[in-house]
Amino acid sequence: MKIIKDSVHDHITIDGVARDLLDTPTVQRLRGIAQLGTVSLVYPSANHTRFEHSLGVYHLACEALEHLGVEGRQADRVQAAALLHDVGHGPFSHNLEDMTYRRTGRYHDDVDDLLASGQVAAVLEEHGLEPERVAGLVAGEGRFGQLVSGELDVDRMDYLVRDAHHTGVPYGTIDHGRLVRELTFVDGELVLREGNVQTAESLLVARALMNPTVYNHSAARIAKAMLRCATEHLLEVESNEDEIDAETLQRMDDHDVIVALRRTDPTREFSRRLDHRDLYKRAVWAEIDDVPGGIIEADHESIREFEREIADDAGVPEDSVILDVPGRPSMTESTSRVVVNGDIRRLGHQSPLVDALRAAQYSQWRLGVYSPEAVREQVGHAAVRILGLDIDGPLISETRDGLYATLDQFAE
Repeated sequence: MKIIKDSVHDHITIDGVARDLLDTPTVQRLRGIAQLGTVSLVYPSANHTRFEHSLGVYHLACEALEHLGVEGRQADRVQAAALLHDVGHGPFSHNLEDMTYRRTGRYHDDVDDLLASGQVAAVLEEHGLEPERVAGLVAGEGRFGQLVSGELDVDRMDYLVRDAHHTGVPYGTIDHGRLVRELTFVDGELVLREGNVQTAESLLVARALMNPTVYNHSAARIAKAMLRCATEHLLEVESNEDEIDAETLQRMDDHDVIVALRRTDPTREFSRRLDHRDLYKRAVWAEIDDVPGGIIEADHESIREFEREIADDAGVPEDSVILDVPGRPSMTESTSRVVVNGDIRRLGHQSPLVDALRAAQYSQWRLGVYSPEAVREQVGHAAVRILGLDIDGPLISETRDGLYATLDQFAE
């Protein structure tokens, strides 16, 4: 048994298979992966790691299993999956995931290969656990996979509280103790018991408030886009000194990537800017209604082509233009299931808050075009022309923050 002092959950007792997994290289690598990627450039105290978060998820999983009355081999499987659920993350967490997925076809919850061999596999097998079944739980498969990866999972419960704690913002505060206590299974579905609509709403509201203030803060988005662009260049170098491909990149940590960017010629300037927080500025910041649908749905290669066209139109180097197009707004938490008057209902069909929060998400969506400050004006005007953005005439606000689709101001 091992007792670990945690900044969020106080003391975490770790035992059994989880204790033996704790010191494997696969789990220890998570100490070098920032939970929030580039958000620390906005909130300096947001330096917590995937390792701390994994301990928190394990702790909440243990509490949930106790309240659900789950014991024995099945409990061991879920506890192992909770601790291992993030071992597939690449450097800087989600910041580079889409890029590596395009090259490997693997997201962070695809951990079959990591659990199939090596020390992790040996530990699981010593405890009579099948690595493939634990990997399935990490991917959200089956009845208990919902507890590790689902709409009411303990992963979400921990990261909202932990991210709020380390950034210092109050918006991620949820009653995770009640959420865990009120979980139950009905016909194989993980739901919240009768009388917990507001408890489910708390998850929804917390995530909706954390999105614009933390996860999608404009400066964090710019830094993420610059990091992504730099790392793409790193992978495109035919013979980089470290011989890094996408498969290798997915198993690196943040420090490995930073060193590789610093020592590779095509990425050195991006690395300098990120090191010194000399970030690109917003040349365009456009609302969803002002962006043609074809832009929003464009694939990666189309986005890169738009960047080249904007740079050519503006007369600047290609690396001086980054086009950042978020996916359409979505709200996974709205599909959480709650028991109301004896029936299982999705939160989106039960709570009037859902529509209001969806409208807020829609209004917060922004397309960004980023460039060095010296060329921001010409890049902004070129982007409006090339992308066909509907922000001409009196709607253009040429302020220190670039071209806006509205006169709204957002802190950078």
